[in-house]
Amino acid sequence: MTLAEMPVPADPEARSPSDLQRLTEAILAFRDERDWKQFHSLRHLIVSLNLEAAELLELTQWKSDADMVALVADPAGREALADECADVLLYLLLLTAEAGIDLPAAALAKIGKNAAKYPVEKARGSSRKYTELE
Repeated sequence: MTLAEMPVPADPEARSPSDLQRLTEAILAFRDERDWKQFHSLRHLIVSLNLEAAELLELTQWKSDADMVALVADPAGREALADECADVLLYLLLLTAEAGIDLPAAALAKIGKNAAKYPVEKARGSSRKYTELE
């Protein structure tokens, strides 16, 4: 069975708590302890997510693939990369919580949609967009 074929319980409560759910609870508690929910509208969270993604992108600016391998090999570089990845994840969790999106279910559903757009027999080894596959 592929990941795209995995069944997702319709009721999120039917699943056992995941690391993602615990992370969401932790970041919501962090936010609420500081009374920051008032600043976390859906629009502001989307903007913030993209700003953090841009900071992640900035780590690659003017870098070659070899430079990126060196960045990850360096403890300080790896920590900087981990920090930016964590910022992106945390804002994504805040955003999906605000919008009432079940992120694991949405991700699995999207994998299924992508599997339909990119059938293995047409997409294997190709970087072409689904509209260009023959």
